[in-house]
Amino acid sequence: MTIDYHVHLEEGPYSTNWIARSAKALEFFSQDRAHSFTWMQDLLEKLNNRVKEGCYSERWLDLYLERAKQLGLKEVGIVDHLYRFHDALDYYKKHMYLKTDKLGKMQIKWLNQIAVMPSMDQFIAFIQSQKEKWANQGVHLKLGIEADFFPNGEEELSKLITDKPWDYVIGSVHFVKGWGFDNPDAAYLFKKENLMDLYKLHTSYVCQSIESQLFDIVAHLDNLKVFSYRPDEQLLKDYYETVASTLKNNNVASEVNTGLSYRYPIKESCPSLIYLQTLANYHIPMTLSSDAHYPDDLGTNLDQAKGQLKKYGYENIVAFSNRKRYNIPIV
Repeated sequence: MTIDYHVHLEEGPYSTNWIARSAKALEFFSQDRAHSFTWMQDLLEKLNNRVKEGCYSERWLDLYLERAKQLGLKEVGIVDHLYRFHDALDYYKKHMYLKTDKLGKMQIKWLNQIAVMPSMDQFIAFIQSQKEKWANQGVHLKLGIEADFFPNGEEELSKLITDKPWDYVIGSVHFVKGWGFDNPDAAYLFKKENLMDLYKLHTSYVCQSIESQLFDIVAHLDNLKVFSYRPDEQLLKDYYETVASTLKNNNVASEVNTGLSYRYPIKESCPSLIYLQTLANYHIPMTLSSDAHYPDDLGTNLDQAKGQLKKYGYENIVAFSNRKRYNIPIV
């Protein structure tokens, strides 16, 4: 394991679970785990600093650097979700399902909870300012953005993300027909869908995102399986072939993303092994991604992901600098 290219600094909504998970991350890096009253006071002070300073703080990012050095990572790519920025609110409000029914109200509430960052420029400036420090400690820090693809939204999205100093841009499909299907509060809608039709539509979105030429990496290709709603994979193999051939024809990379394997009910990386075999048959360039949202999740299950790539004949993974792709040997 040498790189982790899909890493986040924060995600809402800001619930008591968020507070507890942040405290757990801070405790992970603490030498004192005595669970005494003094220990609790110290942890609460650290947690208070974390909340006051926000995620674009050197103190918080330093924990990612510490973990990267523990794991022997040589490159770490920090991305933020486009939907967290006020710059992009109009884009999401136009393409998300935001009617006045149950789903629409749920999604506008969610968007208001997580769109808390005023500008992408703040994120960009912060990561750029930390690159030299990381390099001096033997780890290359890369700047990325994860942008949601919506059909017919290409022109708007292009205006939002072009002319920025990204090392790479990740394209993702988190919404089908405007429905954010990885929101656990909206998972009930899977029971109302014909799964084959849903997977066909999702595949068409993924292929359109690839063909848009907006992205260097198209992420977690089969994250529609997040809550274990998936037909027999033998029925999906033609869809996998379609995506693989589209990636090949457009010279776009993808990733082995382990996020679902440790954070969601499916307990499986993206893509599945059958899907990964299909991508390997087409020699699709792949990178490694933990989809970490906390510093102690950095690198989670990436050794397993690296083993899967080697099993299917990969000798290299890909990395990026200034949107130029290069190979790194798998070791």
